[in-house]
Amino acid sequence: MDLRALKQRFALIGNSTAFNHALSVAVRVAPTNLAVLINGESGVGKEVFSKIIHTLSPRKHNEFIAVNCGAIPEGTIDSELFGHEKGAFTGASDTRKGYFEYVNGGTIFLDEIGEMPLGTQARLLRILESGEFLKVGSSKAQKTDVRVIAATNKDLLELIQQGKFREDLYYRLNTVPIIVPPLRERKEDIHLLFRKFSMDFCENHRIEPIILDEEAQAMLSAYPWYGNIRELKNLSEQIAVLSQDRIISAEQLASFLPGTDKRANRLPIVVGRDYKDTESSFREREMLYTVLFEMRKDIRQLRDMVMRLGQGKGLENWEKDIPQPFPSEYTGTRPLKALEAGSAPIVIQTEAANEAEEVEESLSIADKERELIEKALRKHKGKRKDAALDLEIAERTLYRKIKQYNISI
Repeated sequence: MDLRALKQRFALIGNSTAFNHALSVAVRVAPTNLAVLINGESGVGKEVFSKIIHTLSPRKHNEFIAVNCGAIPEGTIDSELFGHEKGAFTGASDTRKGYFEYVNGGTIFLDEIGEMPLGTQARLLRILESGEFLKVGSSKAQKTDVRVIAATNKDLLELIQQGKFREDLYYRLNTVPIIVPPLRERKEDIHLLFRKFSMDFCENHRIEPIILDEEAQAMLSAYPWYGNIRELKNLSEQIAVLSQDRIISAEQLASFLPGTDKRANRLPIVVGRDYKDTESSFREREMLYTVLFEMRKDIRQLRDMVMRLGQGKGLENWEKDIPQPFPSEYTGTRPLKALEAGSAPIVIQTEAANEAEEVEESLSIADKERELIEKALRKHKGKRKDAALDLEIAERTLYRKIKQYNISI
């Protein structure tokens, strides 16, 4: 089947190479009865691929059912999938058909297969190999003819190593793997999808459509989209409802992108998405300050060695003649505590000069951040947009930092 016709039939948007390859694999495997394993992050549209395979298969006139394995409690999943006999457990007042019996002749889509308990995995393997299953509380094997399409957003090979997934089931399901690419690997499709979602929403609710300017389109494509298509759809609808302007600028778009400040902040401290100021992070900063103090000590000692040589003095026992750069309470693991205590500037006496030399006390990341921002603003003559690009941060982040540090432009 032609991919263009397939996309029109299922209202699919996208022209990226990885997306087209995944579609072509789905089309080729659809007419067979082979098990299929769909791999992809949450929100990429794995269920859509399962429906495409079912619709293009000889089973298209029979039942199709999608089951989220992670949403069914471990104690009831066997009953849901395979059914149970009356009296099999407390509350089993009647005999019940399971999904595999109900969908006989059709297709079952098992989403989040990595969440399936090991006992249930053994039952599923038996169906895949022989087409037989046992109801809960029954000793009589029943036959079923069901095509299984599974999907996961986890690394099943890693789960196998952890003993949480059966290796034999993995290879039985992975007869034909389909890898659905995340949205950040389909950059050329992002704006097309955004426009489709926003146009559909505006049309359904009879409101004026929204349009992104060129800078906003570039920002949209550069965003990482951890929630993939689901996140993009929600964002497009949110902007369509809340934005007063119908032409959206990059600055306006940034105000809607969740977590933009965290993910785009590339000022001196770089942290992860889930960064919290924990005891562990405090220890790491303390170690960093210790290293910086030791480096400063080495540089000062090197300077004093050069000065002694310049004055015609030898280097014999030179270490004894040179005072320590820092008092003992500022060495070892204590520099960070001393700095954070707000103590007075450290005064150091050297042999080369009898004058007191004041060493810059502040190693504050906030101070360095302010210096960088002021330098960027001076460089670009107060143009905040250009300064934000130079600092590689969002313009909205720069506005907030300017206000936070009370920087005058």
